[in-house]
Amino acid sequence: MICAVLFRRSLFTYGILRPNEVRVGISMEQIRFTSFFNKLPAEALWKGVTSVSNAGKKRGRGKGARKKMMKDLNKGQIIGVGKVNMVWPGLTTPVFRGKELVEQQQLPPDPEREEKLLKLRNSMGVFRRLKLLPSERGWSGNRLPGRSIGPPDPIGDQTFEGFDTKVLESKSVFNMTGNMGRKRQMSVFVVTGNGNGLAGFGLGKALEGKTALANAKNRAGQRLMYIERFNDRTVFHNFHAQFGQTQVFVKHVPEGYGLVCHRAIRNICEVVGIKDIYAKLEGSHNLQHIVKAFFLGLLQQKSHQELADETGYHVVEFRKETNYFPNLLTSPLSPTGPSKSCPSFDEYVMRGRVQLQKKKFPPFYQQLPGWTNYLKKTLRYRNQEEVFLRLKAEKIMADS
Repeated sequence: MICAVLFRRSLFTYGILRPNEVRVGISMEQIRFTSFFNKLPAEALWKGVTSVSNAGKKRGRGKGARKKMMKDLNKGQIIGVGKVNMVWPGLTTPVFRGKELVEQQQLPPDPEREEKLLKLRNSMGVFRRLKLLPSERGWSGNRLPGRSIGPPDPIGDQTFEGFDTKVLESKSVFNMTGNMGRKRQMSVFVVTGNGNGLAGFGLGKALEGKTALANAKNRAGQRLMYIERFNDRTVFHNFHAQFGQTQVFVKHVPEGYGLVCHRAIRNICEVVGIKDIYAKLEGSHNLQHIVKAFFLGLLQQKSHQELADETGYHVVEFRKETNYFPNLLTSPLSPTGPSKSCPSFDEYVMRGRVQLQKKKFPPFYQQLPGWTNYLKKTLRYRNQEEVFLRLKAEKIMADS
């Protein structure tokens, strides 16, 4: 900044230049005095560049602040090594080399040092999204629900070997307190199991997400339940369970059917060890209620031996692939005869509850004249697919 000041030989005056006045030019520069007391750390300086105030967020500012990342400018730099390539005995080199005393001296400049520092700093500011394998991803992108976080932490000498924990829900909750105001917490709901019938679920809350994950995982490991399975793959029978306004209808299905159910129930089946199941939800889809209702149904199901002892009847299985040939599963242990009034098997295990099955109406094109022509043309091939599967199965059985 340059300004002109008027001086008289004796007094300082303002006004029009006179013959006995002298024009003098004075240069002024703004100086920021720095010392130990007003020096800011690197984190505070970077925060002023990358962060946005709450008032600014409300006005829509700082939408691109996430792209700006802090850089640690100290990385790649060594104490005693700078632009001037010097040898500092005791700092960059040993004081003695053999019996000779190393002297302070200047070495030729190193042009690669600045290039390496610039390359390292440029690589710091680039945000790279973490790539996960398809098997490690959650239900939606890189979010926590549906992802595996490992077994619970060991308790003393007892370790949870073979256990796996799945995150079912991760959300932020708020609690209004009298002295702190609106308090924010992270809530995480997980299920853990060893894939062999032992499983449990837990809810953890904390200010930080990692702490909430650890709390939920360890709490689930402390609330384990053993669930019996039929042939180590599915449930013993159809059942209905309810928790709150959430209802779950579960069906016993043959081997190879797979897990046809809600994604939360599918993760539960994976940690429990259930491979084949069909589940239908009715009512509220509250995730925690879904998990609790499904666990209630699994714990309340009865084994075939218990059903035979309660009713006094033999438990027989009929399967389509065996042409509905009766297969005796178990018989009652007590010699008492069967009860006089016993409902059907489905009514007994469902406790009289009947699930509404909507009627499937035929498609509109079956009422057109072209549908009759199609049936006439494909009449000769009506059993071709079944015969092909039967011949293929017979060949496999013969080879084995």
